Amino acid sequence: MSSIFYTISGTDHLKRPLPLLILFSLVVACAHLTASKGLVAGIGIIILPIAIVYGSALFIYPKLGLITIFILAFLILGLGRYVPMTWGLLIDGLLFLMYLALFFKAFHIKVAWSRAKSQLTILGTIWFGYAMFQAVNPEAVSIEAWFYAMRGLALYMWLMIPLLFILFNKPKDLKLFLIIWGILSFLGTMKGLQQVMFGPDPFEQKWLDNGGDLTHILFGKLRVFSFYSDAGQFGASQGHAGVVFGILALYMKKNFKLKIFFAVVALAGIYGMMISGTRGAIAVPAMGGIMFLILRKNIPILIAGAIMGLGVFVFFKYTMIGNNNQQIRRMRTAFDPNDASLQVRLANQRKLSNYLASRPFGGGIGSTGNWGQRFTPNTFLANTATDSWFVAIWADMGIVGLYLHLFILFFVLITGAYNVMFKIRDDWIKGQIAAITCGMAGIMAASYGNGIFGQFPTCILMYTGMVFMFIAPKLDRMAMAKKEKELEQLIQ
Repeated sequence: MSSIFYTISGTDHLKRPLPLLILFSLVVACAHLTASKGLVAGIGIIILPIAIVYGSALFIYPKLGLITIFILAFLILGLGRYVPMTWGLLIDGLLFLMYLALFFKAFHIKVAWSRAKSQLTILGTIWFGYAMFQAVNPEAVSIEAWFYAMRGLALYMWLMIPLLFILFNKPKDLKLFLIIWGILSFLGTMKGLQQVMFGPDPFEQKWLDNGGDLTHILFGKLRVFSFYSDAGQFGASQGHAGVVFGILALYMKKNFKLKIFFAVVALAGIYGMMISGTRGAIAVPAMGGIMFLILRKNIPILIAGAIMGLGVFVFFKYTMIGNNNQQIRRMRTAFDPNDASLQVRLANQRKLSNYLASRPFGGGIGSTGNWGQRFTPNTFLANTATDSWFVAIWADMGIVGLYLHLFILFFVLITGAYNVMFKIRDDWIKGQIAAITCGMAGIMAASYGNGIFGQFPTCILMYTGMVFMFIAPKLDRMAMAKKEKELEQLIQ
């Protein structure tokens, strides 16, 4: 008899032998794999159906991949402390899937590939081309090191920029990006506060015991790293949030709740920067603040800002106020030209200068830092600390690569500044692009002292910000058109 009351659905299927047998077999298989292959295998089995559903959603809505990358950029390195695996390859996979999704979409929906036509796309392609050329650099020792290091150095930039132009190019996209950034930065500070108050958790302590303590326990004090790769990245990233969200809070006029959110994230960012114990991170708000004063084109504000900046300099350089606080004491050493750490860095740069004098294309991507230690541990470059992002570029890619990299960064920065100062009319669009531009200036300054620019999450934030700096005039036109339409409706 056919009736809805006799329709078999849901858990009723489990009363039948075959579905019950299949379920039981899956449970046994999961238990066996977890017992024989470890926790990672068990988690993989659990995640597999979720991944299938996610992959299907990604092909329908490719923008989902970018949103996922924004989130993963913050969490991906911290996850490695809990589940050891090559998490970074997830970013590669997501970028590949997004291009694949767009390729298949083009069969039945026109994909606006032309949106990616930009000077920024050309610059990203030139930079990626130079990185590819480095694969045949005669000084390079390891092609494997080149592959791993090249991804964060150039590949992600080259792949992300066109996707952002095509998929993430509206005012609501910029708002979503900033909210995701703000939430995760705030959570980063909260995680850092937990480390300060209660100490690292067992997984973090294991990471410290396996070598992390060499750089993160100084004079018995923990340099807070939150869920970031290290304290240096945490401090700079939080300083970055402090600059960007502080400026957003100043510009936000209409939405009081959003203004409070921006202000809270900014304050949390500055606090996170302080507890990280990273001296070089102070360059982010310092340079970001200077850039903001320039963009304002207001002489009285510029003078007031200069006086305030001078006051901060005098506080750290010529006073001992607050020296009983370990974080302030460590920050103060950044203003000491005789600091032992600074002298070591300068000595290393002199050694590199002699070595690279006859190597205009550098020693090969991946020759320095962690990749050098991993793949070519007995070479000169692997055993010479670069410390700075720009020094690392110089060592890996030579003076030619360093000049090219600086040209690209300053071209993007000047483009963003020009748009803010002369092209954008809408106040809120101006504020958002000003915040991103000032944040980029701060990260560039801090990257001279630490290897910040190419690490997660900063590199993803930078590439996304670059695209919005270039499409700012388009966003401004959209905002002004919306205002004109609202005005017309009001008049009618």
